[in-house]
Amino acid sequence: MTQEFNFSIKKTRFDENYNPSENTRITTNFANLARGETRQQNLRNALVMMNNRLNNLAHWDNPKSDRYAIELDIISVDLNITGENHNSAFPVIEILKTNIIDKETNERIEGIVGNNFSSYVRDYDFSVLLSEHNKGKTGFSTPENFGDLHGNIFKCFVKSETYKAHFSKQPVICLSVSSKNVYTRTGNVHPVLGIEYQQDEPSLTDHYFAKMGLHARYFMPANSAAPLAFYFTGDLLSDYTNMELIATISTMETFQKIYRPEIYNANSAAGQCYQPSLNHQDHSLTLIVYDRVERSQLAVEQGKFTELHFIKPYQAILEEWSADYAI
Repeated sequence: MTQEFNFSIKKTRFDENYNPSENTRITTNFANLARGETRQQNLRNALVMMNNRLNNLAHWDNPKSDRYAIELDIISVDLNITGENHNSAFPVIEILKTNIIDKETNERIEGIVGNNFSSYVRDYDFSVLLSEHNKGKTGFSTPENFGDLHGNIFKCFVKSETYKAHFSKQPVICLSVSSKNVYTRTGNVHPVLGIEYQQDEPSLTDHYFAKMGLHARYFMPANSAAPLAFYFTGDLLSDYTNMELIATISTMETFQKIYRPEIYNANSAAGQCYQPSLNHQDHSLTLIVYDRVERSQLAVEQGKFTELHFIKPYQAILEEWSADYAI
């Protein structure tokens, strides 16, 4: 193959002064907060929620529950395609990197990269390709090789020298559980991750993330309302420290409370057998309001943008590269 694929990354601090870049997906959790007249208050409130949860979970030697503060960097990843008649970059992945500031010792504790996961190509797969494939059909199915390209791009990035130069551990992605599945307690309890659940069957997201080399476990931390889905390689329980896991929980549970309050800000916690529902009425709202319908509409727009500017112009190159990479 005459084309070369490599990656470049850019870091942007996520704080109350954050402004999304032009290449940031506007449906991304953090970018969605930074819009409108209340953008700065939204960001400030979200960070306060994260810090409160961080100190709630890291409660040892922390009598006033104010010892730690979260620090977040947005990691924007471009795929660079160079070679015959091509020299372009496209934003393929956006993730978060956590760090913890110990205000008592002035130590900066490194956290996990991953957390939130944002991808234009995933928008294309779910909002364009999958929709068109099932249009007019009575049953639901996925297209052949669904998620292969996206999965290979992600695996290639994680194995790249660019990734290794910036991050010392494999990524962990933390998402909401699926409202289509039933989750049952296993009896396994982790000191930080909390009560483990198992689902009745793999979700479409599970299959999609498996193409990325990731598998899932489901845990409900102490004082949480519902389990979170953790996607990872290796061993989630032994590869990461308690503080690393706490930073991820604090960050992603906050986003879920804002965007899925029916599940993660419910007034009662998930029981022995649990099915999430976005129609659950007994929940509390945060001080941060967003438009869920608009987010769905924007996902379609961004999927079409990806089709126009990435999939169609480079389809032959991408298919050849992905097929070779899978071998």
